[in-house]
Amino acid sequence: MKTIETLTEQELRGKKVLVRVGFDVPVDAGEVTNDFRIREALPTIAYLTERGARVILISHIGRKKEETLAPVHAALTHYMKVTYVPALVGEQVAAAVATLHDGDVLLLENLRGNDGETANDEALAKTLASYADLYVDEAFSVAHRAHASIVGIPKFLPSYAGLGFAREVAELSKAFTPTHPAIFVIGGAKFDTKLPLVKKFLALYDAVYVCGALAHDVWLARGVAVGASLTSDVPLEDADIISSPKVILPVDVRVQSIDGSAHDTVPGHIAPTDSIMDAGPRSVDAMLSALKAGGTVLWNGPLGFYERGFTAGTEAFAEGVADAGVRAIVGGGDTVASIESLGLDEKFTHVSTAGGAMLEFLEKGTLPGIEALS
Repeated sequence: MKTIETLTEQELRGKKVLVRVGFDVPVDAGEVTNDFRIREALPTIAYLTERGARVILISHIGRKKEETLAPVHAALTHYMKVTYVPALVGEQVAAAVATLHDGDVLLLENLRGNDGETANDEALAKTLASYADLYVDEAFSVAHRAHASIVGIPKFLPSYAGLGFAREVAELSKAFTPTHPAIFVIGGAKFDTKLPLVKKFLALYDAVYVCGALAHDVWLARGVAVGASLTSDVPLEDADIISSPKVILPVDVRVQSIDGSAHDTVPGHIAPTDSIMDAGPRSVDAMLSALKAGGTVLWNGPLGFYERGFTAGTEAFAEGVADAGVRAIVGGGDTVASIESLGLDEKFTHVSTAGGAMLEFLEKGTLPGIEALS
């Protein structure tokens, strides 16, 4: 991986600094329901304002063009004074930038409201860059996207990694040289995107625990029926991982019947109309028993269908890891949400703001956003 430069050696007073933050946070009824990503960006923003920089924050939120950062502005006001302009480009933005004073913070509107963001449009990148003297990337969570605000703007401005971005790279890089025993726990779905990662960490770690819908695909490839459980289309029958003794699946599961009731059972005894929803308690105990003080656990993705309320396996594992005395590196939206809800984040070595970006970095050792800063 190439070296990335941080902003700590720069003269900042009076400089306009464009900061790409990762404020894609959950919003319900117009209010931010989890501000973890906002809080993680605060040290970089404070570093800039305390040194007299004039800060311009840009971010995307959600998947729809009409989604707004107004709720994020409201959440930010609990931590700092910040001006919000409900536009990304144009005269209103230019006027707001021109009136910034040393230490001021300005938040612009949703990047993805402009089609040029995801298209990596050079004209949009150049316009955004024209507002500032320096660029800082503090959005590791989207550093795997070749978007205008990630890879376009650095072509036009001196560019640096934010404090959190640099910490993400440093901490996640430690996953490549684990202390042993080392286990990799991967959950969620979409095995086609995660198969190369599983193969890579089978060579680096002592065991890879495959959970969530990913486990359903492995069971199918091994000829074990999974009922009506969620599966993907990726064929695994010929994959090396199917026969690897280092690939470990849940020994018991929580299933939901067609009538909505739930019960625990074991693989191979799942009715055709039942769906696997979570890892069972024996599975969690088996995973925790593999942890030894001084070892490493790398974890991304819930153990079950977290967003449907099947949180028991994920939460039990989070509590066990927090008390295990291991180097614990975790990421993924639902995984982090579980840790946050239990108040355990301070007990983990590193809690990443990223999900997909974390997985891609672990697979490739770099990201488009890192390369742009290089």
